[in-house]
Amino acid sequence: MCPIYLFSISSHPNAVSINSLAITFFKPQIDFSKYDYLIITSKQACKALQQYETELYIDKPALCVSVASAKSYENIGGKVLDIGAGYGDNLVAKIKEHSKTVKWLYLRAKIVASDFVTLCKKDGYLIDEVIVYESDCSKDILKVKVHDNATLIFTSPSSLNCYLKTHDLSNNNKIIVIGKTTAKALPKNVKYHISENTTIESCMELAYSL
Repeated sequence: MCPIYLFSISSHPNAVSINSLAITFFKPQIDFSKYDYLIITSKQACKALQQYETELYIDKPALCVSVASAKSYENIGGKVLDIGAGYGDNLVAKIKEHSKTVKWLYLRAKIVASDFVTLCKKDGYLIDEVIVYESDCSKDILKVKVHDNATLIFTSPSSLNCYLKTHDLSNNNKIIVIGKTTAKALPKNVKYHISENTTIESCMELAYSL
């Protein structure tokens, strides 16, 4: 079987796991009492939350972008309001199910791939954004050497963009992306496969089948 390389901050026992990002956390001052709900689109947002006193935010249900981010919030004791389909753009419909009087707090990265907040704000929804972490390329992903016939799994636009800084995608590589947002970051004319679900396990199952 050809080797499988997983470019993510998470790992899998059956893949060569490459930590793709170096994360820097911030702790801006936040008055959580002003908000009804949180918006969480990554595990890193949950890690950033743990810098604050638990009682400040733990009663705030969170709209989570995916099952993985929902589990991360539950793991620190939080309650999940709803779960998206794994894409930021999908959260627009979820937010619009609620009244425009609801106040949301989006705990986000410095650079984000979706403009769902802008779209919602244009329609009059009350969403504040706070940058709680920043992602940069890790040395591991910049220097990794992959086999020419390997299967490459990318779990975010950031991991893909970091890989492309120092590598090209070979026609002999099988490319798997975790979702539509990551697929958009691929160079044009690159053939790829997209996982059925936005989970690493779904990506791995697809890799086994190729």
